[in-house]
Amino acid sequence: MKATSIVGAVALAAISASSQGQAADPASAPSELAQAQSAPTDQAPAAPAAWADTLKLSGHLEAGITGNVDDPHDQRNFGRLFDDHSNRPVLNQFMLTAERPLDPKATGWDFGFKTQIMYGSDARFTHLFNQLDRVIHDTNQLDIVEAYGSLHAPGIGEGGMDVKLGQFVSPMGAESIDASQNSLYSHSYIFNFGVPAKHTGVLTTTHLTEIVDLYAGIDTGVNAWIGEKGMNNDAFPKGQVGFGLNLLDGNLTVLALSHIGPENPEGATTSTGAPIRVNSALRYINDITVVWKASDALTLTTDLNYIHDDGLHTSGGGIAQYAAYTINDWLTVIGRGEIWRDDNGAFVASFQTPFDFANSERGLPTLPGHVVGGGKTTYGELTLGLNLKPPVPKAFDGFVIRPEIRYDQSLNGTHPFNDAKMDHQLTLAADFVLPF
Repeated sequence: MKATSIVGAVALAAISASSQGQAADPASAPSELAQAQSAPTDQAPAAPAAWADTLKLSGHLEAGITGNVDDPHDQRNFGRLFDDHSNRPVLNQFMLTAERPLDPKATGWDFGFKTQIMYGSDARFTHLFNQLDRVIHDTNQLDIVEAYGSLHAPGIGEGGMDVKLGQFVSPMGAESIDASQNSLYSHSYIFNFGVPAKHTGVLTTTHLTEIVDLYAGIDTGVNAWIGEKGMNNDAFPKGQVGFGLNLLDGNLTVLALSHIGPENPEGATTSTGAPIRVNSALRYINDITVVWKASDALTLTTDLNYIHDDGLHTSGGGIAQYAAYTINDWLTVIGRGEIWRDDNGAFVASFQTPFDFANSERGLPTLPGHVVGGGKTTYGELTLGLNLKPPVPKAFDGFVIRPEIRYDQSLNGTHPFNDAKMDHQLTLAADFVLPF
């Protein structure tokens, strides 16, 4: 997880990464048929693009600020990770990506790769532990977000099998580490504490039919690299399994995944101080993401999440509902409502210094008062935001400004917010994502 005895897993959502093609417009069929009939019959088909011609180089810059109307003394927005600093501008991400994606129409063998690196304040929470998590002693850090090779193997199921080998972001959840893939600046409790951020290992996606995809993989755990303490619970394999459904010509998709394995670090204890048998105490992370494109303008996304840890004797989970309505080509309205329960205060927390999160993941001590949990709390949040896309030069297509207002509330009377003095938190925020 993103943390072990103190905090749960981050993660982003990969359902948006598997978008489906749209059905052909029946009204266009007659003109297309006429063009086909008039085309020269001896015209040679276009040659397929060379492998090197499909390489992609891209990047983006994201920066923003989150204003907290109560100006907490610790300068932290409780329960938030990527936007945890209050009333202070931050460089969230400077991200560079080199990739050769697999051809989704490939009928034979195909090969690809992806390498993605990030510098910025978000990297504090996305490290695989033991990988670059001590290189920079500052809020802005460096992280390898993804580094994997991929292949498409034909003949396995109707559509073949896609394989990733290396380190890759978790496919769980409705949100992503990559800011350009999200609609809101702030993240859900599910993304921050209910799903993993990344894995190291192998993940297969078998396109069993046009409707059903099967997922299976083995990895080193949640946010875990290889090497010292990177596989401290290797007495039991870790991995994930699940399925995807592609319905209504791709307008309705379902991704249901579970990740299972021992995740507590060596020396971990329960809330009462009892030692945990870390090689046999399993953590179960379950997530279902449903995306329905109800119309050309309206997209509805539902994220269901449940996590249980045998060693910590605790559970967490909830639901987040999103609605995105496109008014025109430069304005989209986004809404998100969420309820997430932390049964024993083991997952949701605030981190004061750059290394607190990484230390919590690895079971290392943190300074007193630097990691603050929220206790047994049911969290509710409502967020309303805009995506503003002003005209920009073609080189910066995709530039977006994302203002938002968010209200967080403890639904059971606890006071986790604003220096642990209040049962609610109101923030006003904005960021921009500049692609290049």
